[in-house]
Amino acid sequence: MEKGNKSLSGMQWKFIIAVEKGRIDMAFDSMLQRQIMGRFATGVTVVTTKLDGQVSGMTANAVISLSLNPAIVAVSVDKSATMHQQIRDGGCFAINILSLKQEEISNRFAKPGPKDFSDLNIEKSLSGAPIINGVIAWLDCILIKTVPVGDHDLFLGEPIAGSVNEGAPLIYFGSRYDSLVEGKVKDQD
Repeated sequence: MEKGNKSLSGMQWKFIIAVEKGRIDMAFDSMLQRQIMGRFATGVTVVTTKLDGQVSGMTANAVISLSLNPAIVAVSVDKSATMHQQIRDGGCFAINILSLKQEEISNRFAKPGPKDFSDLNIEKSLSGAPIINGVIAWLDCILIKTVPVGDHDLFLGEPIAGSVNEGAPLIYFGSRYDSLVEGKVKDQD
């Protein structure tokens, strides 16, 4: 690359030179990353597991379908979260995809600390992880691999059961809940 290109800033040139040398020696602003990724609309899930008879759950939108053949999904979990140890030691997890009517459930499972399942209608999956009634879809998974990625781990799971149900999805966009309206995300205020 020639430095004669006047359209690139000094910071952009620093980045290009670092890439050419095989290293990137500057940290990206984590708050900016959070803001940028907050503009990526996602569905909302509650990931659940069971360990030694205790059920646990957490709200998650970092859920990925990695492969169809073989079937593999991934859930990203902060290494400091209680749920991290629960999934790791339990060896299973279920992904409950929430409906538009389940915002309260998302809020409940987004908070740190023990989660109260007592007033929820749940079913036990094949793996033992709870399935929340009323979700629009769910997958029951056996943990097959853990991949460390920075301050999180990706838990890779092999689906062993699942179901698709009727209903509109709960959407998260711009740090708040949203919904789909006639195939479009509603305008932000």
